[in-house]
Amino acid sequence: MERKDGGDERLAAEGEVAVARLAIDSGDLPHAADHLADAMITDPQLPELHEALAELCAAAGGPAAARELFPLDGQVFLGTVVCRAHVEAAAGDWDAAIGMLASAVQFDPGRPWAPAWLAREDLPGLVDPDAVAQAVARASGGLPDPLPAELADAVRPFDAFVRAVVDRHPDHALLLAMASGLTRRLGTTARAVELAEHAHRLAPGYMPSVMLGNALRADGRPEQALAVWEAELRRVAPDQDDSSSYLAVDVAELYGTLGRPAEGLPWLERVLAADPDHPKAGPAIHGLRHAVDGDAAHLLALADHHRAHPDHDYAQDLLERLGHRAPWLGLVPGATEATVNVLHQVLEAPGTTRDTEIDCTASTVEPPSSLLAVHLALPRTTVGYRSVGTPDPRLPLAEPTTTLWTWDGTDPRPAVAPPAAASAELVRATAELVWPTVPAAYDHAVRLAGLPLDDLVGVLAHPPAPREDELGRALLAHQPELWVRAVQTFACLGIAHHRTDQPWAGSDRRRVLLDLLLGPEDWVVEAAGFALVAIGWTHPGTRADIAAQLGRRLRYCAEADRTRVVTILRSVGQLALAAPWLPAEELDRARRFVAGEADGTSEPAKPGPSRPEAAPRPKPGFLRRLFGRG
Repeated sequence: MERKDGGDERLAAEGEVAVARLAIDSGDLPHAADHLADAMITDPQLPELHEALAELCAAAGGPAAARELFPLDGQVFLGTVVCRAHVEAAAGDWDAAIGMLASAVQFDPGRPWAPAWLAREDLPGLVDPDAVAQAVARASGGLPDPLPAELADAVRPFDAFVRAVVDRHPDHALLLAMASGLTRRLGTTARAVELAEHAHRLAPGYMPSVMLGNALRADGRPEQALAVWEAELRRVAPDQDDSSSYLAVDVAELYGTLGRPAEGLPWLERVLAADPDHPKAGPAIHGLRHAVDGDAAHLLALADHHRAHPDHDYAQDLLERLGHRAPWLGLVPGATEATVNVLHQVLEAPGTTRDTEIDCTASTVEPPSSLLAVHLALPRTTVGYRSVGTPDPRLPLAEPTTTLWTWDGTDPRPAVAPPAAASAELVRATAELVWPTVPAAYDHAVRLAGLPLDDLVGVLAHPPAPREDELGRALLAHQPELWVRAVQTFACLGIAHHRTDQPWAGSDRRRVLLDLLLGPEDWVVEAAGFALVAIGWTHPGTRADIAAQLGRRLRYCAEADRTRVVTILRSVGQLALAAPWLPAEELDRARRFVAGEADGTSEPAKPGPSRPEAAPRPKPGFLRRLFGRG
């Protein structure tokens, strides 16, 4: 249900209550119950709602009879559950009422569900502590840990009730353990430790041990948490007990958090020896191996695992977390060209507008896409180049069937027509700077599959303006090159989806992407390379072919870097490392690219920019700016 603001919620709830009262007056009690359930979702604290609910119970013959108006079988709506909780409370079945209220907290913890009766002083003596422990487990099980402030305020009345029950039953081990989990999520970690320690003393066992370890970890005592958990695992072997196998995963990952991931691996290996398809240990071992050496091969293994086991959501969660904001694994890397560096300086200068005119002369040819970024923000800028460099970056590595750029001397211009307006707009709506995972980026681009191939190629040299939102305006004002690179990346991903009915080896999508990968030195080389990497991640049968083509580009970059600056060098290295199925020799070469080290022994590599993600300063003498008109 779409949530309205406070005033609108109150009005909507009052309207539902008014209709419910009309239905009560006419004897249509089920209709009235439906409207009260809708009002409960909208504004659970509305006084008129609770008055009308009491009227409904009276009309039905009492709270016990009113239960059938809020059935809990089949598909149940949240408002129905909360109304039923109030009816159960009115009927005196406090255990059922608390359990249903806990379900509401679990489903939507940010709503103010807590009723006035939850604060009754005598209520802790009217409930069964076993039922309350179960209710706490239900309410807190799905809550964030820790709870953000906007959720914590709504949950605190429930926590206050639980505290009162704990005070009345201070030696109920299960209740203490469950209360520890709720208290921990609310940030009172020292109190959570006290509760869990007492529970553990009363009844040493699996659940008190789990909750005590969680509390100690949250309280900044991870080593003590490990000691508690490992003692429990020695008592119950994780390869013989399914529940303790998950605790073994927690132990292994806590070693990773402490910076000792290698010590956690044996725990996971033991679980997987007993259950090779364990839904958490299977993904976790790849994550921990990644923590040991940082190799993207383990991230690829996570993707392969999730494809083989789509119900293992933890593999997806880990992949998103470990690839977050990593170049190509989770975002478009920045650019390092001198023209882009100067563009940044001009855009940050006071008085710069889109009408500002700048004449730039660079000492050597740079990727032509860098001019797209310059002209996107400052369309009246001109850039010239004094030399070409050797080997000539304007030349493709192989005879292409797709030609994106042509040159008038050192001045590049598009060799393809602009895309149709509708195609450009769809690419504009699809392009992103960041993505959760490589397969997610590939899947996101499927919406471009139906565009004509010529339009997808055309948008590479004729990118649309950024979207008219906050991010788009910021990119245009400060880093337009990131938008150009995002457009090119997703256009190439769109090409990756073109005519997927064609077998890979002879497909149009392979032909065009290889033309772009092996074409003139440009940002499009990287975009096409990423599209090929994404195909390799999602279609393992293509990996050997893609490795061969990426290796060809890597070797060319290494050779060119001996005699001239290759501005895309580091990004291409990062791209290759995102394809861990490449031969070890090529991956070593890519690591040297990323580290800024020379490749080969014949001649030292020319120094290039140090960090593609940042905006490095132009090399002295590399580019001169002639500020003419502004």
